[in-house]
Amino acid sequence: MTDQSVPTLEDEDEVATRPGLEIRGLYKIFGPSPSRWIGAVKAGMTKTDLNRRHGHVLGLTDISLSIPPGRITVIMGLSGSGKSTLIRHINGLIAPTAGEILFDGTDVCRMSAAELRGFRRSRTAMVFQKFALLPHRTVLENTRYGLDIRGVPRAEAERAARRWIARVGLGGYENSYPSQLSGGMQQRVGLARALATDAEILLMDEAFSALDPLIRLDMQRILLELQEELHRTIVFITHDLDEALRLGDRIAILRDGRLEQVGTGQDIVLRPANDYIAAFVHEVNRARVIRLSAVATPLAETEEAPRLALPDRLVLEEAAREMLAAGAERALVVGPRRRPLGIVRIGDLLAGMVRPSGRPPTDQAPTGPRGKP
Repeated sequence: MTDQSVPTLEDEDEVATRPGLEIRGLYKIFGPSPSRWIGAVKAGMTKTDLNRRHGHVLGLTDISLSIPPGRITVIMGLSGSGKSTLIRHINGLIAPTAGEILFDGTDVCRMSAAELRGFRRSRTAMVFQKFALLPHRTVLENTRYGLDIRGVPRAEAERAARRWIARVGLGGYENSYPSQLSGGMQQRVGLARALATDAEILLMDEAFSALDPLIRLDMQRILLELQEELHRTIVFITHDLDEALRLGDRIAILRDGRLEQVGTGQDIVLRPANDYIAAFVHEVNRARVIRLSAVATPLAETEEAPRLALPDRLVLEEAAREMLAAGAERALVVGPRRRPLGIVRIGDLLAGMVRPSGRPPTDQAPTGPRGKP
């Protein structure tokens, strides 16, 4: 998992000044009288009891999550975990039973209808699993749709749309209709449409799940390449752990509407919070997740620093490739501005790639490979 989405040092200050999202104490109860039962849920009533005794469904339970600006935050879980319910709260498509979602000092959950329309049009954009393209509009017309809704002059909207169509690799298809495109090409149009609005928050709900595996990998690559330059605040929903590990700067894992663990991919793989998370990550290819910073050791005072220097953000697989190509047994690990952080040896890389021995936990573990339903 190459860390392509991390901003450069020159970008860090600018990214830090942007507003992030803060979700605090979010609850969602589905049913005719959700507010009647929120107190009981907060006091400990279970999802099963709420449904069986009162005919209501508990969708989210006490979700508190910080979504940093300029990063990709992946929310993942199995079917029914609440991940799509959660992302739809961010742009007000679903109203919570309790809690708040703060963006730039404003609670999205308490916006008026007019404020919410403005927020959706100018501050957020969404990419859907089923593409959601208008079949009677061309690629160009679909891409500029958000700008048309916003009232941007036609010439300006078309310039922006053409630029993003080219950026996602669809130059020359401006006058084609969705029915003339493959699934991967249609999703590129969806991505271009979202990016054309220049929205600060990009919401992607299972955006690549309907694509064939090779096309899906290509879309992931395109997203990471664009994010390397744009540093948008992206909330990405998936049920696929490999996708989460490849894309996410931070990953939040949901289970039955509750947060089980939040952290980097490396945190989750190396330090699973419980048996459920351990079952998720047991078969992960650690070489593509764990970074050099996790296996580096201090350089002894009497030890000569290796000539080969590798950035601490490299994952073990990439580092091993670099060391083998250089014929090096050791390498210096450096951080920002090439500050020495320690050294690694080939043996350290191999040890880090090997998962702990023993069988994965089975208590309430995911039912499919790699946590897929």
